[in-house]
Amino acid sequence: MTSVSRRRFVQSTSAASIALATTGFSTLAGAQAPVVLRLSSAHLPDLNSSHFAWSQLMQANLKKAVGDKIRIDYFPNNQLGKESDVVQQVKVGSIDMMLTGSSIWATVVPQFGMLDLGYLFDSYDHVAKALDGGVGARLNDMLQKSTGCSVITWSAHYGARNVYTKQPVKSLADVKNVKLRVLPTPAFIETFKIMGAIPTPISFGELYMAAQTGVVDGFEHDSGTVLASKLNEVVKYCWMTEHLFSPMVCIMGKRGMEKIPAALRPAFMQAAADSTLQLRKVGTEKGLQGIEDLKKLGIIFSPMAKNERDMVRKEMETRLWAGFAKQYPETAPLFTAISAARG
Repeated sequence: MTSVSRRRFVQSTSAASIALATTGFSTLAGAQAPVVLRLSSAHLPDLNSSHFAWSQLMQANLKKAVGDKIRIDYFPNNQLGKESDVVQQVKVGSIDMMLTGSSIWATVVPQFGMLDLGYLFDSYDHVAKALDGGVGARLNDMLQKSTGCSVITWSAHYGARNVYTKQPVKSLADVKNVKLRVLPTPAFIETFKIMGAIPTPISFGELYMAAQTGVVDGFEHDSGTVLASKLNEVVKYCWMTEHLFSPMVCIMGKRGMEKIPAALRPAFMQAAADSTLQLRKVGTEKGLQGIEDLKKLGIIFSPMAKNERDMVRKEMETRLWAGFAKQYPETAPLFTAISAARG
């Protein structure tokens, strides 16, 4: 029989124990560690915010689908930076995802700006029909080729965007030379130039203070966002222009997508799609309820005259839509598809 020294026995068994423990720990850690995705939003964590509502639905649907294998950490209220900065961080992968209007991404993929052209859509049903019918996929292709990022879903905000002001505005004559906060994209700026206002680009996080201090006379937004961000505290009137049914979009960077194991990606995408369908079902109702809630808080609403709406819409179609399609020819068939989805 071969004799084994005590020292060699201890060394060999210790090495084996360490190897076994290390292997076991690695296996355990691998089994337990979830994929953690950081999701940014400029909106407050309030159920009047479509951003917050969608994030809650997504977290619930994702848990049903994959358990604890993927976790979304939601960062509201510009906690990770203002939107223009977050766009860049999503591109490079330091932030995984962002919920936003499509507008801010027009700063890096200008074709997205078509979705912000005044009176392009008649309702959120029209938006859904057009984007789900192929327009969204074409825009996503442009986004992927330009930035490497991907649209996870095209969702909706709570109601149409209207004009909110400190002083009464009830007509195109009233809005002339009124300083309105808009997003820093050509589509927004040109839309309000045609309407006669003075468009003033300001980031969303700075809007409350800008309206409070008189840097702007008002802004345009949907009722849910006005409520959630307490913007009703700095204005008194709403002119119901319904100039824009702005898609809410969730965009993920390439590095964020690569964090998700290939086997889990279909379930992740399905959870996002399900969350959007759920949000769309309540979106219109929430928008109308938001208007009623704002009335109770003292906001005075005035409708836009039909003849003025028709005149402005025609002007937008002739000058803005046609000019945009000429500048970006790849969007021309998308305008056609959007018109075909109308009604």
